[in-house]
Amino acid sequence: MVDRRKRNQSEPCIDYFYSLKNVSFCAFHPRDHRYLGFITKHPTLQRFACHVFRGQDSTRPVAEAVGRAFQRFYQKFIETAYPVEDIYIE
Repeated sequence: MVDRRKRNQSEPCIDYFYSLKNVSFCAFHPRDHRYLGFITKHPTLQRFACHVFRGQDSTRPVAEAVGRAFQRFYQKFIETAYPVEDIYIE
């Protein structure tokens, strides 16, 4: 997650990036759409982390965008892991 609104220019700005394959869940709160949460798995260790954010407006578009990215990632994974070849019998 990136916050480009640095309040103090002397403090470092930390950007976090998570590989989609390490994100196991993402959703917005059902009653207060300003809250967004997702769960990540550490890439090499058996550790998980829950990340929760509160936006000024609804986070539903963010959660839906991540959901669409999950669908595309899964489709590509299936195509790569289980390729389907046309077999022609003469």
